Amino acid sequence: MSNAQPKYWAVVPAAGVGRRFGGSQPKQYQNLLDKPVARWTLERLLSLPNIEQCVVALGQEDGYWPTLRLDNPRITTTIGGAERADSVRLALQALDGRAGQDDWVLVHDIARPCVRAADIANLMQQLQNHPVGGLLAAPIADTVKRVSGDHQVIATEDRRQLWSALTPQMFRYGILCKALESAGQNGTQPTDEASAIEQLGLDHKLIEGQRDNIKITRGEDLAIAAAILTAQGETK
Repeated sequence: MSNAQPKYWAVVPAAGVGRRFGGSQPKQYQNLLDKPVARWTLERLLSLPNIEQCVVALGQEDGYWPTLRLDNPRITTTIGGAERADSVRLALQALDGRAGQDDWVLVHDIARPCVRAADIANLMQQLQNHPVGGLLAAPIADTVKRVSGDHQVIATEDRRQLWSALTPQMFRYGILCKALESAGQNGTQPTDEASAIEQLGLDHKLIEGQRDNIKITRGEDLAIAAAILTAQGETK
């Protein structure tokens, strides 16, 4: 590992169309307390001064991005792919030549506008000496049932060992590149970066985050996110 102090980079996959959300406008451009979801998300990330740059992976035909009017030298864009893992991999390629192998990459969902800066800072601090990285997660509060294909209950899981994966997920640049390249070669589509790391057989760490770091998936989630931001003291 290099003696140079690792830098921090952010990658935001934003090429998805959000089919479960519905409507003609992607969820990241929906208004949330009079500001687009994407702007909330990016402002939360860039409130951390030690993040060098944020690379946003956009859809090929995304015509909404210019409407955000984001004039920030710490934000760059690249074209994403068909799946989340493809978008993250392409954003990592955009960092080639700038990010060092031991630098940190924080991958964060564009539709998680309620992430707390304090949680991101804690993730950075807790993992700063870890050889691989880890992710924010929250312990599951609900009772979890395992079911068969026809929705017959098979078992009740021990929720003490179950956590909900959140973002950011933070891994060393070189390791994350290798993990996603390997997944692509194997024909798999990991739903998050941590699962790609797991496929390499590498250990990584959970850092507990706040459960209000929700992902906007359906239309009703906008009202929930608005209530969370208001409770956090954010009104603009």
